[in-house]
Amino acid sequence: MRRLSTSRGLRLLGGAGIAAAGGLLALRWGQRSLVVVTVHGTSMMPTLRDGDRVLVRRRPLPHVRRGDIVVLEPPLDGRYLPGPAGPDGRTWNVKRVAALPGDDLPSGVPGASGDTVPPGALAVLGDNPDSIDSRHRGLFSGDRLLGVVVRRLNVTARPSQRPDGGQIPTRSPGS
Repeated sequence: MRRLSTSRGLRLLGGAGIAAAGGLLALRWGQRSLVVVTVHGTSMMPTLRDGDRVLVRRRPLPHVRRGDIVVLEPPLDGRYLPGPAGPDGRTWNVKRVAALPGDDLPSGVPGASGDTVPPGALAVLGDNPDSIDSRHRGLFSGDRLLGVVVRRLNVTARPSQRPDGGQIPTRSPGS
């Protein structure tokens, strides 16, 4: 039986320690930059459904693009809860970015014709035309942005729902 030399064993042990430390740092980074959010409601139908869980990467407004699905805090009676946007104890909206700072206001969003989105704000719309979004609440503040949806986590086969809550019939195999 061959025996490892002490220096080689220490190198292997040191390498394993570095790998473990790197793994812990990556895990810690993931905990700070990734959040799981559960979708409630039908404002993003058909893209996202009530009960879907989505993985959200924390991103500030400058890293958001038109068309991204974002999670952000809506104003409550025109005010926001104090403190930075975070996942605990807040109500979140899941919407699609329609316009960013400097873009023309989308049709239906309050403002004068030809107005642009001011710095630090964004216009968001739900995929469901009956969504309560920037058409009703006006522009959302970019500093209340939690982040950008990276992916849906639970992709399960289930009947679709209409925005009015009724079931959309699904065909069974062979019918």
